[in-house]
Amino acid sequence: MNTAVQIHEVRIKEITVTKDIITAHLVDGRTISVPLAWSWRLSEATPRQRANWEIIGDGHGVHWPDIDEDISAEGMLYGIPASRPPVSSNKLRLKSRKKKITGNAGLAADRR
Repeated sequence: MNTAVQIHEVRIKEITVTKDIITAHLVDGRTISVPLAWSWRLSEATPRQRANWEIIGDGHGVHWPDIDEDISAEGMLYGIPASRPPVSSNKLRLKSRKKKITGNAGLAADRR
């Protein structure tokens, strides 16, 4: 028995983004979906920003110019979520300090 397998390139024709899912419609007719949480930038984007996308690399990926996000067809297919950049310790200290200052100001107002 001689069975030939034809492998197609994974290329995106169209993309849709809902409040929960990113769905890619491929040129070969397949559809693949991943959770929206896989892209923290898209998760935090507005519906209008999510709707503004462009196909890049002859269908090998999608770019959202408003939020500078790129997702590849292979990344979606093979399950590679976008990593969130680490938050610096300076930013964490600043956020913590802001909470203390805000919290203390509220307490001082209550004491009056």
